[in-house]
Amino acid sequence: MTDTHTFITQTIAAELNLSVRQVAATLELLDDDNTVPFIARYRKEITGSLDEEQIRAIQARAKYLRNLLARKDVVLRSIQEQNKLTPELAAQIAAATTLQEVEDLYRPYKPKRRTRATIAREKGLEPLADRMWAQGDDDDPLALAAGFVDPAKGVATIEEALAGARDILAETVAETAAIRAQVRETTRDEGFIVSRLADAEKDPASVYQLYYDYRERLRDVPPHRALALRRGQREGVLKVKVEAPADDIVMDVELWAVTNLNSPFASHVRLAVADGYKRLIAPAIERELRNAMAEHSDDHAITVFATNLRSLLMQPPLRNKTVLGIDPGYRTGCKVAVVDPTGKYLAGDTIYPHQPQRQTDRAKETIRELVAHHGVDVIAIGNGTASRETEALVAELISEMEDTSLAYAIVDEAGASVYSAGDEARREFPDLEAAQRGNVSIARRLQDPLAELVKIDPRSIGVGLYQHDVDQKALTEALDAVVESVVNQVGVDVNTTSAALLSRVAGINRRTAEAIVRHREEHGPFRTREDLQAVPGVGPRTWTQAAGFLRIADGDEALDNTPIHPESYAACRKLLALFEAPSGPQSASSLEGLPARVRRFRADLQAMGMTLPKLAHEIGVGVPTLEDMLDALERPGRDVRDDLPPPVLRRDVLTMDDLTEGMVLQGTVRNVVDFGAFVDIGVKHDGLVHVSKMADRYVRNPHAVVSVGDVVAVRVIKIDKERGRIGLSMKGVPQT
Repeated sequence: MTDTHTFITQTIAAELNLSVRQVAATLELLDDDNTVPFIARYRKEITGSLDEEQIRAIQARAKYLRNLLARKDVVLRSIQEQNKLTPELAAQIAAATTLQEVEDLYRPYKPKRRTRATIAREKGLEPLADRMWAQGDDDDPLALAAGFVDPAKGVATIEEALAGARDILAETVAETAAIRAQVRETTRDEGFIVSRLADAEKDPASVYQLYYDYRERLRDVPPHRALALRRGQREGVLKVKVEAPADDIVMDVELWAVTNLNSPFASHVRLAVADGYKRLIAPAIERELRNAMAEHSDDHAITVFATNLRSLLMQPPLRNKTVLGIDPGYRTGCKVAVVDPTGKYLAGDTIYPHQPQRQTDRAKETIRELVAHHGVDVIAIGNGTASRETEALVAELISEMEDTSLAYAIVDEAGASVYSAGDEARREFPDLEAAQRGNVSIARRLQDPLAELVKIDPRSIGVGLYQHDVDQKALTEALDAVVESVVNQVGVDVNTTSAALLSRVAGINRRTAEAIVRHREEHGPFRTREDLQAVPGVGPRTWTQAAGFLRIADGDEALDNTPIHPESYAACRKLLALFEAPSGPQSASSLEGLPARVRRFRADLQAMGMTLPKLAHEIGVGVPTLEDMLDALERPGRDVRDDLPPPVLRRDVLTMDDLTEGMVLQGTVRNVVDFGAFVDIGVKHDGLVHVSKMADRYVRNPHAVVSVGDVVAVRVIKIDKERGRIGLSMKGVPQT
């Protein structure tokens, strides 16, 4: 193991509280281009059963440390080329643990634009600055400075000479790594973030009223307020600055810089310190700390978005239902589309039940005919413009229909318009107009949220906090990782899945996904996972990464409909033999009754004198793989999403006039943010469960209690009809 590799593995192991062996093995797998989902699922024996979050943390930290070491090399070479590298400085750079420390040490040697200090040096004033810094007792500043007066060099007076020397000292102080670190720490710990109203006309709705006259310790500003301040400043509403304890900082720097109180140059050093702080250090440190605050708030917002996105994608599908989707609208009407249980588009129309046309009866009749003709089970209503009016129409229609089990659900339509205008939608529905494509997406989202939402840029799915204000590259990377993780956790049917979903499977890119779809269209369904290797672009490495996450429901090999990887089939057949199950390739039906046998086998292990390690050794796998194998065999064909509550289906509608304080309702969590959760209880506006009202205990993080898509019981505690706000509480409300 090289010194660099040793440093990285030991550092990460210590920081993440892992063994060096785990970190080294994980890095080796990552460096060999294995995907995170594959490593987490099928290389547990090698990593010590690290999960995806831990693997990604190792990956991110290794990237930072490698960048740190590379930057150190560049800095050392640069200083060496200037013949200014001392053993002490080299040791300081080698010991630096952050990029900030390296940059602070490099600052005095970094090529820079002309400054007041460089101009003073060009005028020959550096020797005067050196004498000033030495702070001798017997020096006469005026007499010394007189010797540097030279109009030809641009130094016309003694005061100009002294001022130029002070400029050199000010820069020297500002570029001293220890001083910058001290000022940074003091400002971070004792400084305040302050905002004032800059232009009231740019905030007609008083969105930023809280920050018109706002002051809070820098270290205490929560991420959501930092994001609000940044947006308010960008929109010209607020003027934001960092307020540091300047007098205390300057005094502390003077204690370091003034080494001889009796020197006649002491006063000049103090002036240089004050100037260096005000002109050079303070603005730079403010930028650094505000950038750090932005980075921290971005990371937090991205984490919130990623958490919510995972919950949204994990919502259970509504299986075997024909769905009629409605994309509500006023002037342009409501687009209507029917899709069968597989998501196939059957029919579509446009109705005009709302203003200005108000063709209510005709709209009802159109829906009634589509429901009857296609056997519609559920109506999915987009939650955009005219959503609640459309909901009222549908609820009224259902009440008028006799002997019907028809119900409806409100579906989040965020990103539907983005999808409808994109290449994916045009490929799927070349003959439909964009609005109708978006409506199909709304209907399909109810049938299978994951399969439909993967077609949309995750940033367009509205479950975030200030998602348009954060680092878009970092946001995209984080959200893509979530989509990849969820897709592989759930698994996909290789014979029915779209190219968009297939491209999110570990090891498969978009081109390969499209090749898989073309192959099954030309040659028929895949009968086994092995057949995938006949697809152009699916080489051994791609197949190994992807195979375990691809399912074949009615193929020639029953194990192909489980998350068991083909590399473990031989071991699995040894295990199946112990259950007296068929041991060769078989149809999926041959696993019928297996779950009960697995449960009995687990219970009988101890009586048989068999331990899991012993059994794992006997069949030739590790214990983690054996445990995953048993879980898969106990629930063959399982979809992990089915363990979660199904979507809420309604038959009637509520308005704010129907609400009373104390009323207990069931709702769906639409978004989770730092201060609480927004819940759809079936009225026009989502209600807010503040974090303080989430449980009978103290709740720091709302995500510890609820997730997007959760069905929760809530009590109405406040109704503000004028502002359209509803306060909800989960305290003391039994949750099913």
